[in-house]
Amino acid sequence: MGFLDLFARRDINAGVTQYQADPKGVLLDVRTREEYAQGHIPGSRNLPLDQVGRARETLPDRSTPLYVYCYSGARSGQAVAALKRMGYDHVTNIGGIQTYRGKTKGGTTA
Repeated sequence: MGFLDLFARRDINAGVTQYQADPKGVLLDVRTREEYAQGHIPGSRNLPLDQVGRARETLPDRSTPLYVYCYSGARSGQAVAALKRMGYDHVTNIGGIQTYRGKTKGGTTA
């Protein structure tokens, strides 16, 4: 990740489309359990940022494509870096749900 990547705005809608086209992909929401319960992208799994170190318990295959989001894209960036350090090969920060235009589960449109 380069310096300018810190300021790059990711399009979560494009990221969700990419995830949906990937039959082996897993969509990870790294927000808190409370945030996740208030509304999340259908099909996503909740793995709060403070528990990312336990990813191997639920995602043992480190070649699984992971598409990671949070509220704004900051926590998902941290999670992506941690997952890569853990040996996950295909990890993408797709940004923040705050700009998601689709329907959410557990809530209304984000």
